[in-house]
Amino acid sequence: MTTAVIIYLHGFLSSPHSAKARLVGDYLRARAPRFDYVVPALPEEPGYALAAAERAVQEQRLAGKTSIALIGSSMGGFYATVLAQRHGLRAVLINPSVRPHLRIHQFFGENFNPYSGRRFVLNASHADELAQLAPQRIIDPENFWLLVQSGDLVLDYREAVQFYAGCKQTVEQGGDHQFQGFERYLDGVVDFLSR
Repeated sequence: MTTAVIIYLHGFLSSPHSAKARLVGDYLRARAPRFDYVVPALPEEPGYALAAAERAVQEQRLAGKTSIALIGSSMGGFYATVLAQRHGLRAVLINPSVRPHLRIHQFFGENFNPYSGRRFVLNASHADELAQLAPQRIIDPENFWLLVQSGDLVLDYREAVQFYAGCKQTVEQGGDHQFQGFERYLDGVVDFLSR
């Protein structure tokens, strides 16, 4: 039985079947089988999403995992930050959302997740939930590695660079919100999360 696990937290309007989630899973199975790999389905509503991510961490603890680490992409990077600080975990963040409570208004009303087929409604109460969850600062910068690309048209990478100041950072020019070429970093990601 492996005692280490990596939990991947996908982004908003995404799913456990996203390209990066599958990429990480394929890599771990082929190159780092000492890790179990868990990708919980995160609902779009913030409170439910964080609860699902928290449940994944707690289930791994109950299963006897002594090493739990996180990878979070976009909105999943926000949840990974919250959980990493709450539980003292290591986390790799890929183009993370830093202040989602200031952006969620774009999605007020009815929405549709094309990956899951789920329809859902977001409103001001969800913005309030995110504002209450949002960390004010990074407590243990050695636990975080930020990966951002300046060509991200969904989120302003400079917000993440500023918020995660003092953390390990990789800032690439160009690229996009998906973080083009993420596979180049998988060896380093596993090494970082193994410490």
